[in-house]
Amino acid sequence: MNAGVEPRIRRWRRSLGARLVGLFLLLALGMVVTFVIGMQSALRFGWQDYARPLVSDYVDTLTAQIGTPPDVARAEALTVRLPLRIRIEGPVVNWSSDPRDDARRERHHAGSDTWRPVRTLADGHRISFGLASIVRYDAPEDRPRLIGWATLAMLLLLTTLAYRRVRRLLRPLDDIRAGALRYGAGDFSQPITARRNDELGELASQINGMADGLHGMLDAKRQLLLAISHELRSPLTRARLNAELVEDSEARDALLHDLSEMRELITDLLESERLAAGHAALLTEPTELNALVRELLETTFDGQTIESALTASLPTLPLDRTRIRLLLRNLLDNALRHSAGTAAPLVQTSMRGNAVCVTIRDHGPGVTDAELAHLTEAFYRTDSARLRSTGGVGLGLHLCALIARAHGGQLVLRNARPGLEAELSLPISS
Repeated sequence: MNAGVEPRIRRWRRSLGARLVGLFLLLALGMVVTFVIGMQSALRFGWQDYARPLVSDYVDTLTAQIGTPPDVARAEALTVRLPLRIRIEGPVVNWSSDPRDDARRERHHAGSDTWRPVRTLADGHRISFGLASIVRYDAPEDRPRLIGWATLAMLLLLTTLAYRRVRRLLRPLDDIRAGALRYGAGDFSQPITARRNDELGELASQINGMADGLHGMLDAKRQLLLAISHELRSPLTRARLNAELVEDSEARDALLHDLSEMRELITDLLESERLAAGHAALLTEPTELNALVRELLETTFDGQTIESALTASLPTLPLDRTRIRLLLRNLLDNALRHSAGTAAPLVQTSMRGNAVCVTIRDHGPGVTDAELAHLTEAFYRTDSARLRSTGGVGLGLHLCALIARAHGGQLVLRNARPGLEAELSLPISS
């Protein structure tokens, strides 16, 4: 089966509109079948008991009018005056009111005499009667087939109209789903459109109200975090200046190390909250990614053993140089830390589709698949004991993911066995 067909089939199976249309069709079919069976039963055991003697008496009257031996002129006059078909068979007279009756009589009426009463005369002639309005022999032979196709087309049309109507009734669910996805991604700029004043419209309004409340709480939390971080910078700077005046000792070095970690933590927290605004927080300029990687290797990581494989002629991208530099520095720091005593980490650039990719791989122990999915979460550490020797507080990869997302790209982490591979993909602006 085509790969594109299976998802559509799954969507149809899960579609509430399709289920409702199917339910309506089954209900309609059940009602029609019940009505037809009930009416047939009522007619079979009701009016036929009254109609049969009346019809029999009327046929006897018609036979008497035709006479014995049968008079063709009288029979023809009856077919002109009444909606009847008459056929006479016998030793002398053989006549039919419909010349084509001979060719089609067996096909239409073999084995059925309910509406073709027959009378046998004393001279051996046999007269058959029928209603001309039941079967029209002047109709095209494929008329039943055309009627069947027309009926099927009408059923399909009614089904399509019913489905479109149900989809229109359930359209607010699509808006609610899209709004829920936006809210889940942190985008509260566009509320869910309330199309109607029914229950679904009320649900959309209630979800909008819930989103407004959540947005307000998140903004309050963000503002509080920013305010605390800003307020901590001043006493932290003073504490570092005072520590610098202390005589050299292990305690002084430990204090300066802790103050440095606190400063980096506050910087990362502030940067994370700023990047929560997405692309609006960036200061972009045309940047050649290979040049930025080379600059970083020659300055920050000068003297470190890092292999590079940079693809030439990469397109220039609109990037926030400071933040992309921070992202690459964090990834390279992690690669160096976890590659200690093994092969040197590798950084390479490449083109992949409509994106420029930077891949950084270390040759360390890697992580489990369960831990891999949580590495970009804030404050997540794979070492539950949070030992000082491992460094960091779990904000580095989280900040890298935010920077990639703010540029419209993504950061993907995967196990390379051995080691861990981080791939940054940045889209090429059209």
